[in-house]
Amino acid sequence: MTHYDFLIVGSGLYGATFAYKAKQAGKKCLVIDRRPQLGGNVYCEEKEGIHVHTYGAHIFHTANKEVWDFVNALVPFNRYTNCPVANYKGELYNLPFNMNTFYQMWGVHTPDEAKRKIEEQRAEAAAALNGREPANLEEQALMLVGKDIYEKLIKSYTEKQWGRPCTELPAFIIRRLPLRFIFDNNYFNDPYQGIPIGGYNVLIERLLEGIETRTNCDFFAHREELTALADAIVYTGPIDAYYDYRFGKLQYRTVRFETETLDTPNYQGNAVINYTDRETPFTRIIEHKHFEAFGQAVYDNPKTIISREYSTEWQPGMEPYYPVNDETNTVLFARYKELAEAEKNVFFGGRLAEYKYFDMSPTIEQALHLAAKILG
Repeated sequence: MTHYDFLIVGSGLYGATFAYKAKQAGKKCLVIDRRPQLGGNVYCEEKEGIHVHTYGAHIFHTANKEVWDFVNALVPFNRYTNCPVANYKGELYNLPFNMNTFYQMWGVHTPDEAKRKIEEQRAEAAAALNGREPANLEEQALMLVGKDIYEKLIKSYTEKQWGRPCTELPAFIIRRLPLRFIFDNNYFNDPYQGIPIGGYNVLIERLLEGIETRTNCDFFAHREELTALADAIVYTGPIDAYYDYRFGKLQYRTVRFETETLDTPNYQGNAVINYTDRETPFTRIIEHKHFEAFGQAVYDNPKTIISREYSTEWQPGMEPYYPVNDETNTVLFARYKELAEAEKNVFFGGRLAEYKYFDMSPTIEQALHLAAKILG
């Protein structure tokens, strides 16, 4: 029976990046995943010549040149720029909140006009609080952007995402809402942004090249046998599951997707459109081809594929997406984290193991950091 230096539980970006660095250091790794394919949530399924983001839209962006150079050395990235649009009852608004948004909202033409409008509405929110601090997300948002932007572009969208009224959500969820007083629809401030040419599967394949992998392999179904195979474990799954939920289950929000192939080359003209009204049951529609096809290339394929996203409360058996970092779950996670920090040869990393939402770049950065720490 083969023995390994590392058993890596989970083949997403964290596990795959660590495996890549371990192999470079001469270590023997086994990467397992309970799903039938590798890549975790960045896995893409190819349909009609389009890379469909099976587990939701993944847009790579970073200010970390080391990470950007790392991934581009594996696969070149395209020039995709995330410019989402908000649809409120048929009214279209550019995101993030910028001069295009303010013009669409109020008809203002200059930054000074937009600032005056926002300050008027902020003052109304401050007067309503009468000197006290915002007690919930709604009060916090009103203090940041005023009632018009909040009611059309934040309130119902947020309530659909979290499944509870904004008045019951903690204020810290949105400590800041960026306002740009320029005509710039680029959602991210990071200088590096794009999608791997050929899709994310290519990135995962390059990371795991030459490394033994097993899919349809549930760590918990074969825990004793798998643990015996390696000197150390890098675990990227839910931290509470690792400890058999001894303190209770951590809470998540999850996402359900309705994916449809359409006989049209261009359904909505943009990769991401958020639906911010209460009546629309889904939060957004992703049109996958726009991540990789630009200009006339959009029309070279006569079909397109869209996914409607529905946010819902997580239940066992569902995919956990977004940690619910409220006070109760924060205290519960701290108890699990204490156990994890006492482990000798088990290393926890990634979104589920750390019970924190991470973008892709910080996930890779943390895996690189762990590799440097324990591999030298």
